Amino acid sequence: MGFLQSLSPEEIQRYHGVVTHAVEVRSHFDMLIWLQGDMQRYLPHDIMLTAWGDFQTGDIHHNIISRMAGVRSKDSNAPAVTPLLLKLFSRWTEFKGKPYALNAGVGGFMGEGAGSKSALSDAMQTMRSAMVHGIKDERGSHDCLYVALGAKEPFDERHRGAMALVLPYIDSALRQVAHLPHQTQAPEAIVEERLQQDFGLSEREVEILHWVAAGKTNSEIGMILDISAFTVKNHMQRVFKKLDVMNRAQAVSKLNSMLSDA
Repeated sequence: MGFLQSLSPEEIQRYHGVVTHAVEVRSHFDMLIWLQGDMQRYLPHDIMLTAWGDFQTGDIHHNIISRMAGVRSKDSNAPAVTPLLLKLFSRWTEFKGKPYALNAGVGGFMGEGAGSKSALSDAMQTMRSAMVHGIKDERGSHDCLYVALGAKEPFDERHRGAMALVLPYIDSALRQVAHLPHQTQAPEAIVEERLQQDFGLSEREVEILHWVAAGKTNSEIGMILDISAFTVKNHMQRVFKKLDVMNRAQAVSKLNSMLSDA
């Protein structure tokens, strides 16, 4: 029997009232109150892990929604959480995009060796079951994964049916909530990272390039950074070589092009 078929007419009416509340969610607090309120009736959980991005490359971000003390997105350890999320997404793909339940061992979903100690790692070790479902983005690379974690009863067939039905509403609600400060990156920071990783520029070379783009001469940059104009010139010569350009104008043009694409 399907999830909705198991509900009485009165319960179906209540269910529709709960899920349609998704349109009113505007903040992380709204999301928390909604998920930890009447939604618990259909999808009981202690922690909701959400992730989005390119799961093929591992370039993903995650969010944590929980009423448990200290279990917050900004305090989580991404290097410890990301491998778990990638593994769960891979398994979801193997299940052909259908929701699935997973029971944890004695150590929960993050063992003792999973990164530094935190409220999240401690809480994850107490979780005993997970309900996993996702949304595939066929037009881009921002697939989404949702993991409901519980410390008590294992998830069953009824919960799988509920997860399949409520996930579009959860996804829609979360898309109305702005990213937290630590989940966003300014274009300048993105470009700085690219200049260092893709082109091999040092931090000082990136700094000087930005001052050149601001119209400063070698002497002015030297005064700002407390180095000689000759040292600035040497840094710029290395920048030209690494960016494969001939002069300052071409270097600035390449920088501006990267900023506009970021």
